[in-house]
Amino acid sequence: MREEEKKPTSTIRRILKQRWALAAIYIASAAIILAAAFLLQNSFNDSAKDGKEDSAETGKNYGEPSVEVNSNLETTKMPVENANETVIKKQFYDVNADEKSQEDALVFYNNRYEQNKGIDIAMEDGKSFDVKASLSGNVTKVQNDALLGNLIEVEHEDNVVTRYQSVKDIKVAVGDKVKQGQSLAKAGKSQINEEAGVHVHFEIRKDNIALNPIEFFDKQASAIQAATEAEGSELDDSAKKEETPAVEESETGKDETPAVDETDESTDLENGTDKEGSTPGEDTTEESGSLKDSLNQSN
Repeated sequence: MREEEKKPTSTIRRILKQRWALAAIYIASAAIILAAAFLLQNSFNDSAKDGKEDSAETGKNYGEPSVEVNSNLETTKMPVENANETVIKKQFYDVNADEKSQEDALVFYNNRYEQNKGIDIAMEDGKSFDVKASLSGNVTKVQNDALLGNLIEVEHEDNVVTRYQSVKDIKVAVGDKVKQGQSLAKAGKSQINEEAGVHVHFEIRKDNIALNPIEFFDKQASAIQAATEAEGSELDDSAKKEETPAVEESETGKDETPAVDETDESTDLENGTDKEGSTPGEDTTEESGSLKDSLNQSN
């Protein structure tokens, strides 16, 4: 029995004593290690390939304009750095306001009155200031115009547009994507409202209907969409009303206190003709060239 138990051990020893035994063992071990490494590398390559395909799928729309999915959640801000240091030189013309407020919201230029479609913001010290983007959006218009004091329009979701007039040293161009609070220009002056001094004329429009910016400051941009539905019905009702007071100058040339006429004296500055029963909120200062021609016709 003892001799039979010793035979396997003696056989292994006998093989290991051969010259080629160690070399064979080394080669076999190396082959096993290389095979394992090769299989492991292939598995890594497959994983990397799948990752690249996923990345390519994810980034296939790279370069296309991004959509601000949360832009309606932004809070509408005044187009200035510090609102506490500002004054409103002229308010928005509100069809529901009292007669005195409506009168104060009229812009007088070259013997004509025009409803103010926005608000005119200036600093308390009268100095120039940076005009900031009220909301994030895309710049759709940059126009140099001495009468209006230059113009920048920024488009947002749901056909909402913010307009900045009476600006200088413009820092953006058409096609630029701007973030809320980004500097657009410096406040300047305009010929159409010289009495405001250094200021920015700021408007909020929805479907080209001018809205009162004061009502939307510190509210989410989505509130503009909700307000326009009610605003539209109010405009329809106001268009049906007839107003009798008129803004006139005395025949003797003496100064008289003008009264506000929403229909007879509302002027279409684009074609130079008076509109009967004009609807508040329509843009009558869109093209400065037409404005200048029509104003000159009155002389």
